Amino acid sequence: MTSIDKNLFHVKFLSMVAIGKADRQTRRLPGEEGTWVFIFGDMTVFAVLFGVYLYYRSADPVLFNGSQARLNQTFGVANTLVLLTSSLLVATAVRAVRQRENALAARLIVGAMVCGGLFVVNKGIEYGHKISQGYLPATDQFFTYFYVVTGLHLVHVVVGMGLLWFMLTLIRRPELTAWQHSYLDGAACFWHMVDLLWIIIFPLLYLVK
Repeated sequence: MTSIDKNLFHVKFLSMVAIGKADRQTRRLPGEEGTWVFIFGDMTVFAVLFGVYLYYRSADPVLFNGSQARLNQTFGVANTLVLLTSSLLVATAVRAVRQRENALAARLIVGAMVCGGLFVVNKGIEYGHKISQGYLPATDQFFTYFYVVTGLHLVHVVVGMGLLWFMLTLIRRPELTAWQHSYLDGAACFWHMVDLLWIIIFPLLYLVK
């Protein structure tokens, strides 16, 4: 290899290293770092609740299976489909904003909010049925965890709907700054977390034997 070839090789190698560093610097998680700290902290709290639930379930499977059989899986399936649809709408809306199709994005966010509202109404109807049948949080350990876990998740849904409204106000602006795009991504990530949590809660409370 001649000195010229060696110099060309070094130039190409250094160029590849520089490009790799630039790519690593431009790649980042959507939203702000603080948003992800909150999301991971929130998911840790739910993970602890899931672990405690499984521990007590293993200690008394007969009681938990018997109480679980009192749940109507139709409510759980319906809420799962509603949240999956809403999550798809939010993801599509964020993509539409990046393509400067804000009118379409706004309609998608409204659709996601409608799905969130359906989830809240459906959960309220389910709670009403259980309470009318005499199944209260104090009935047994299963229903204590059922109301605590699903109730905490319901609060997250309501908060998430507030963030969807915030996304809608941002999308309606003619132009978004880099920070506003970051807020948009963070709100979308929170809603996806709400969806992910329900995907775990549904089989854990309604299906797992």
